[in-house]
Amino acid sequence: MTVYTPRRAARVLLVDASGRVLLFRGSDPARPGHRYWFTPGGGLDPGESPAECAARELAEETGLRLTPAELGAPVWSETIEFPFDGVWYRQEQEFFLARVPGWEVDTAGFNAVERATVHGHRWWTAAELADTAERYYPPDLPARLDRALAGSGPC
Repeated sequence: MTVYTPRRAARVLLVDASGRVLLFRGSDPARPGHRYWFTPGGGLDPGESPAECAARELAEETGLRLTPAELGAPVWSETIEFPFDGVWYRQEQEFFLARVPGWEVDTAGFNAVERATVHGHRWWTAAELADTAERYYPPDLPARLDRALAGSGPC
């Protein structure tokens, strides 16, 4: 029987003027061959709202500083289960959409775990994600990205 550690998280779909979403390339220390792409974001600190967490994580991981109000309401939420570094998590997560004309990613705010497990970043279109054989999370990201962009206003 798997015992899950509960976790709440906030993630950000950071999208540039070309409609590309920023993803980080990561790995799991307990499964070195398990490589994947994922959106900026992370776990909520005690007393932190999802929007506050999303804004904090975005600043730490990309250098982009937005207020929780600028992120607006989440575009979707989900509960997932996954292992990381030998621990199984059941994570409730909310995704926020942030549009920028462009952005030079600054990872100086990475913590020790991120420095050890994040191996780069890339801007992806939904079509590129749909066509790649590489693993990314969430697995329905191209469709979710298309829906989020269709419902959003201009940059």
